[in-house]
Amino acid sequence: MTKYADQWTTDVVAGHKCFRFEPSVPSEHGYTVLFLHGLQAGRLEFHPRIVEQFERHGLRVVAPKADHSWWVDRICERFDPVISGERFVLDHVMPYIAEQLQCAPPRIALLGTSMGGQGVLRLAYQYPDTFPVVAAVCPAIDFQIRIDEGDPSLSKMYRDAEEARQDTATLHIHPLNWPRHQWFCCDPADVRWHDSVDRLRMKLYSLGVLHECDLETSAGGHGWEYFEHMAERAVEILVDGLEQERRRVF
Repeated sequence: MTKYADQWTTDVVAGHKCFRFEPSVPSEHGYTVLFLHGLQAGRLEFHPRIVEQFERHGLRVVAPKADHSWWVDRICERFDPVISGERFVLDHVMPYIAEQLQCAPPRIALLGTSMGGQGVLRLAYQYPDTFPVVAAVCPAIDFQIRIDEGDPSLSKMYRDAEEARQDTATLHIHPLNWPRHQWFCCDPADVRWHDSVDRLRMKLYSLGVLHECDLETSAGGHGWEYFEHMAERAVEILVDGLEQERRRVF
């Protein structure tokens, strides 16, 4: 049994597993992190160095599973024949958070890694009022490259690589409406995804979209070792963003 294992529970939401973490002392403001997993669907509970950051800040965590859906609004049959990854989050996971945790935006922050990293950015760019606080670790931005490599799931979700490229996070940025608190990072040793993350950074900069990023820290390339190294910074960014949103005058 790993540390914090007894603080995790598993529910079923719309027919799919959804893992939930309850800190020993929850934030007085009920802050919640919605975590979107990567392609390997690794579970946070097996990485106590990451979970201890949630425990430290009193953050509840909801981590739904959506197989290889890429968290986009396309049907991935190996995930669900009717519900897309994006609609699963919006139409089922968000109401679950509201009902089970009595938590609603802007007290919900997005966090994701790899496939989930690009997923949280896409969601935040499309729905910045719902998700004003987002952090992405080694996001797999230009996932269209996997179609040319023969990815079976993506090849069924999009006609070709160009159609997929048009649906990437970078192409969903609105120059006048963006998440107020966004941070992303990618290890320069992550040769597969670093260039696309850097292109995202350059586009945000050229549009004058406020953001923070770290594309220089190196700690193991693409994977959990890097995520564990960056977890403290990522969670601090989320907490700071949630606090700023709470104090914001509407």
